[in-house]
Amino acid sequence: MENLQLVLPEIFLSLSILFLLILGAFKKDSSKLIHNLSLFFLIVTATISFNETIGISETKLFNNSVIIDYFSSLMKIITLLAAFFVLTISANYLKTFQIFKIEYPILILSSVLGMMVMISSNDLIVFYMGLELQSLALYVLATFNRDQLNSSEAGLKYFVLSALSSGLLLYGCSLIYGFTGSTNFNLIANQLNSNEYALTFGIVFILVGLAFKISAVPFHMWAPDVYEGSPTSVTLFFTMVPKIAALTVFIRFLYVPFLNLIDQWQMILIFLSIASMLFGAVAAIGQTNLKRLVAYSSIGHVGYALAGVAVGTNDGIQSSIMYITIYILMNLGLFSCLLMLKRDNQYYEKIDDLSGLSKNHPMLSLSLLIILFSLAGIPPLAGFFAKFYVFKAVIEQSMYFLAIVGLLSTVVAAFYYLRLIKIMYFDEHKEKYDTENGFWLKFSLTASTLLILIYFIFPSQLLEVVSRINII
Repeated sequence: MENLQLVLPEIFLSLSILFLLILGAFKKDSSKLIHNLSLFFLIVTATISFNETIGISETKLFNNSVIIDYFSSLMKIITLLAAFFVLTISANYLKTFQIFKIEYPILILSSVLGMMVMISSNDLIVFYMGLELQSLALYVLATFNRDQLNSSEAGLKYFVLSALSSGLLLYGCSLIYGFTGSTNFNLIANQLNSNEYALTFGIVFILVGLAFKISAVPFHMWAPDVYEGSPTSVTLFFTMVPKIAALTVFIRFLYVPFLNLIDQWQMILIFLSIASMLFGAVAAIGQTNLKRLVAYSSIGHVGYALAGVAVGTNDGIQSSIMYITIYILMNLGLFSCLLMLKRDNQYYEKIDDLSGLSKNHPMLSLSLLIILFSLAGIPPLAGFFAKFYVFKAVIEQSMYFLAIVGLLSTVVAAFYYLRLIKIMYFDEHKEKYDTENGFWLKFSLTASTLLILIYFIFPSQLLEVVSRINII
């Protein structure tokens, strides 16, 4: 029973999902109640996970297939809080499109549960179970607005390509099992022998599958269409939450069983990182839709996070986690702005819809200005520090080419962020947007903007939290 306390967050969330399903089936018009209860359950689960981080030592459960440590607990808390804010700011959007249904928060919770299983996995089978639980919920979320053709198309594209990546992952897992005789990460590490070149094939297949999930180049092809077609609140979820779990698995999978094979997988990660940074920066330039622009931008940001993982040191891992945390904060602010571009029950998502925003909405455009500058990596904003930590870790290992490519792509990316600012402040203004926005939408925008702005005053706080992570 003592061991079960360590998986209490997952047990509590599973029971919460079952309770909400039963409540939704028996109580009519319970959308608002289930939405509020989901928020409550997410906070409770995060609190339980937080209590676990205090004085926790590495513990393995269920025949060493599940690992509970500081790293997993921290990533769960970040995942749960990100999902909480996605749900809070989604309500008005869902009501506008009349898709404020009981299934939406339940699917979000199911997806989060899958991510939590992934984060704690120390075994290929457990990891795959978590991944499929997450993916099944995401398939439905992508196509949640069934009345829109774009949404149905997005859901189908995501389903087909994600199924392909899951197949590759499963093939990679079976290869590794075939060569080592085990699916447990620690046992795989002990079994590394003359088969290591054969194992490389298994590693490659799993990395390809994971690259699909986080939309790293050249496995990014689904992201722009799915991000554009999905409801905006779902796009927000896609850009933020699954990336946390996928990055955790990347780190755990490469550094626990295959640290001795770093020479073989490091080049793959460097390629994924460079390709994602460059493509994300260049492809975003010609976009006219804000959600497609965000899709290409997120591909670029994934490249920076992978650069940290590719380094092969604890500092690199820590820089990658700091990057993804700050990226989530910036994305939350950006989408809060997007969800405020509403007029006469219609949401606007074209870049031209930002024309002259500063004339009618000076505070909104100021917040968006700060967020865009941060995404571009302009000092002293939080986005600059995120990139700084990654580049510092990369340069310390003498990976100068990776650092140079990263800097160049930052400069290119700054162009389209500055273009948005130019459109907001210097173009002809359009009709005024609605100023009646919900409390949570205003709160998330204000909070994320302030944290981005004042991060440089207390950078040590996040550093202190992350520096306790020691994988190697």
